[in-house]
Amino acid sequence: QVQLVESGGGLVQAGGSLRLSCVASGIIFRISAMGWYRQAPGKQRELVAAITSIGSTNYADSVKDRFTISRDNAKNTVYLQMNSLKPEDTAVYYCNGSLGASQVWGQGTQVTVSS
Repeated sequence: QVQLVESGGGLVQAGGSLRLSCVASGIIFRISAMGWYRQAPGKQRELVAAITSIGSTNYADSVKDRFTISRDNAKNTVYLQMNSLKPEDTAVYYCNGSLGASQVWGQGTQVTVSS
């Protein structure tokens, strides 16, 4: 069964930090590209950060220098370290895995940043 399970969301004050985790099963994790997306109420889902199978990363301009994506292939897990959080980072965060034309999504985890 192909599955991505996110954890680590919650409520945090502006300026605080959170680390999201996404554990994958049923996919060949080590050769899959992984990403974190987010969707705020009334807005489209947007890419936050992505990491290729060889560790190359890219980030949305809005989170550069604040967020860091990483992966641990031994644990089939991708992480998103979020520092200096802002109220505008409030959203449901989704993990995504892709291999060729195939994609899989997690169920999402809520991140709420209070001012």
